[in-house]
Amino acid sequence: MKKSIAIIAALAALALPMSAQAHRAWLAPTSTSLSGTDAWVGFDAGMSNGVFIPDHAAMNLAGLVITAPDGSTVAPENMGRARYRSTFDLHLTQQGTYRVANVMGGVIVSYKQGGEQKRWRGTEAEMAANIPADATDVVATRNNSRIETFVTLGATSTTALAPTGQGIELVPVTHPNDLVAGEAATFKLVRDGQPAADLEVTIARGGTRYRDNPEEITVRTGADGAFTVTWPEPGMYWVNASVRIPAQGQQLAYNAQYNGVVEVLP
Repeated sequence: MKKSIAIIAALAALALPMSAQAHRAWLAPTSTSLSGTDAWVGFDAGMSNGVFIPDHAAMNLAGLVITAPDGSTVAPENMGRARYRSTFDLHLTQQGTYRVANVMGGVIVSYKQGGEQKRWRGTEAEMAANIPADATDVVATRNNSRIETFVTLGATSTTALAPTGQGIELVPVTHPNDLVAGEAATFKLVRDGQPAADLEVTIARGGTRYRDNPEEITVRTGADGAFTVTWPEPGMYWVNASVRIPAQGQQLAYNAQYNGVVEVLP
C-alpha cells in the first residue's frame, strides 16, 4: 500500500464490541478466593445479552493468557467449547493471585481491489506489505480487547497484575480479590500504559435474570485514570470500559475495550 493512501475511518462492522451493543463479553470463575496448598477453579466464557447468562455465543479463547503469582505463564486444562459458552479449568499450585485474561489485538483492514470488497487481518507492521498498491476505499482500525478475571490461592499478591502496556488495563489500588459489599474500592485504568482519563465505566451485577432492575452503576475515570465504586450487594460483577478514536491523517483508527469480572463478598 502506498504511503500516500490515507487511513480513513473505523471499520464499524469488524470493530470491537462497544458497551452500548447488546452482547457483553465475560470470563467468569467458579471461585475467586481459595485456601490450601493447591486448588482447582473452573471458568465459563461467553457473549450474552445479560452478563454471566450463556445465551448467545461461546467465546473464542485463542488469546487466553494465564499469569501465575510469580509472573510465569501457566496452561489451562480441560478446555472445551459448547454452543453458548467456552470452559476450562485452572490448577492453582502457587500461593498468591493469578490473572486470567483473553487478549486479542491487531489491525483489521477493509479495502476494494478491482471493484471486489476484501479484508485483511494482521499486525500493524505487516499491513503495508499486505495491502495492494492499487487498493481503494481503504479502512483500517487498530483493535485491542482484554477480557479478564482474577483468582487467589491464599494471600493476595500483585506480581501478575502488572500492566503490559497494551490496550485498556485495570491497575488495582484495591486488590480485585479483596472486595466486600458496602465498602469502597478504587482502581485505575490505563490505555497503552498511560492513564485513561475521562472514560465511562459500566459496572453490572450478575443475576439479572431474577430481577427487573439491571442495577448498573456508571462512573467516570479521573485525570489519573482512577475510579471508585462502593459495592451495593455481594455477587459477581462485570466491569466494562471502551474507547474509540477516529483516524487522524496517517494515524489508524483505534478501538479498545476492557471487560473484567470481580467477585464481591458479603
